[in-house]
Amino acid sequence: MPNSVHFDDLPAETKSFLAELRADEIRDLENGLRLVRSVQTVGKFVKWLLVGMLGIAVGAAMLVDSLQKVWMWLSKLGHG
Repeated sequence: MPNSVHFDDLPAETKSFLAELRADEIRDLENGLRLVRSVQTVGKFVKWLLVGMLGIAVGAAMLVDSLQKVWMWLSKLGHG
């Protein structure tokens, strides 16, 4: 579908705004969109990094607890 068809579907207010943009403003908008996409990508990465770190911390605590129980069981077995 040609771009003119998409432009014709836009509200009049949006068409007016886009028609009045200068080349440097269009470049700024494109850079802004790239910035927003980058921030969203970094946000997803940080979210999963924190989830992973929390999982490792909980898993480590569970492992230490289990190892302590095994150690206590083995020490009781040796003294019995």
